[in-house]
Amino acid sequence: MIRTGDQYREGLRDGREVWIEGERVTDVTKHPALKPIIDIKARMYDMAYEAQFRDTLSYEEGGERHSIFYKPPREAKDWQDKLVAVDQVLKDIGGVVTRVGDETIGEMWSLTDGRDVLAEIDPRFAANIDHHIQAVIEKDIFHVSANTDPKGDRSLAPQDQDPDLMVHVTKETDAGIIIRGAKYETAAAYADQAYLKPTVGAWSTEKLSDYAVGCIVKMGAPGVKHICRSGFAGKSNPTDYPLANRFDEVEALVVFDDVLIPWEDVFFYRHTRAAQFVRQTLHRYSAFPYVLRLLYNADMMIGAAMWNAKQTGLDKLQAVREKLADLVVYREGINAHLTASLAMAERSPGGLLMPQQSMLYAGRVLACSQLPAMMHIARELCGGQICITPNSDAFAAEGSGQWLDKFYSLNQNWQSDDRRKLLAFARDLLNSDYAGHRLTFVQFAQAPHFNHLAAVYNSFDFSGPLDFVKKSADLSDRIDAPKQ
Repeated sequence: MIRTGDQYREGLRDGREVWIEGERVTDVTKHPALKPIIDIKARMYDMAYEAQFRDTLSYEEGGERHSIFYKPPREAKDWQDKLVAVDQVLKDIGGVVTRVGDETIGEMWSLTDGRDVLAEIDPRFAANIDHHIQAVIEKDIFHVSANTDPKGDRSLAPQDQDPDLMVHVTKETDAGIIIRGAKYETAAAYADQAYLKPTVGAWSTEKLSDYAVGCIVKMGAPGVKHICRSGFAGKSNPTDYPLANRFDEVEALVVFDDVLIPWEDVFFYRHTRAAQFVRQTLHRYSAFPYVLRLLYNADMMIGAAMWNAKQTGLDKLQAVREKLADLVVYREGINAHLTASLAMAERSPGGLLMPQQSMLYAGRVLACSQLPAMMHIARELCGGQICITPNSDAFAAEGSGQWLDKFYSLNQNWQSDDRRKLLAFARDLLNSDYAGHRLTFVQFAQAPHFNHLAAVYNSFDFSGPLDFVKKSADLSDRIDAPKQ
């Protein structure tokens, strides 16, 4: 069944080892850096119980209600239902969060698509895939992804340096495998479990490798240690930094110090072919909700820039409208790729309905690669005041407040308080430490840019352009037909 917010919080009190700024956290649900984002996730759980959201955020099957986000997409309506659910959640919480579960369950669906391939390589673990996908649905598990290793010196093979710089298996036991190493991951400290998979992709002659492992790791399991980065929440006045204090998704270096992975939680082990196959198909579903988040981020940039133009009366200037149009083109470009990927959706090898891959991956390249330029356009439209405006205490103080009220009040409709609020929001969205962190996060959250381009190359059907030019240029029939 779907969980309540309190049930989610209680599940995090499992004795997990979490560290922030050298301090061992005794209760992650109460720590100032983690509590705000945990409260957001708890709110998402509670929304599914409220009458106005219940039928949008959950569905009934077998006499039980389950989260719409974890429902495997088998028809077009399933994707449309997810779009509506995301829209309701983000508008209710008043911001954008990326790692809340729906964007990583897709990696498990990719395992379903590769089930037969993985079973052919090693038949021991195929049933584990089905079991875990069903477990996420039935238990409403907050499921994240453990992807990026520290790696160390990349000119060296993993076995030629400290072996723990990449996650690997050290021992097999009757109970399961023992793993060591570490992963960087967002939201791990306040998630239930993570799908751990290798990042090594350059295996050439190796058929077997202790680094080729994919499994489920419980975030409170013995030997799992979360060493979090410093959080943005609680470090500043929420009035001055409204986004950083509510929506900071804290990353951690998750250390696996001889962690036992029961055999039922293993998806593949040692076979490099299995690992490479999984890497190739990993994002075929998860890229969609990830890119969808950037659509909402674009909406926030447009909204902040347009409100500033309206406050200052600059919305009537053609030059301002052209820059706003640039933001709109970016936003609608993302929207067009997402819409088209669903309109052209394809049946996957596992029988699911997956977004048309070339269109989806091209949309991801657009959304990620153009984000820095779009943020700068939004900064221009919001003006220099986003970096020089005093904080809320200065507006409230007797000595300075009267002057700030005078110079930040624009007219009878726009008084200094609303002006300050908009500038604080825009600063946090575009200029703050939190904004810089989010921009870097976007560039690497689903692998770096060259991997995005590789996904486009590998998913695009080149036969159409090749055949077209072959005929137009009257090329010889001896040329082999392009392979699909």
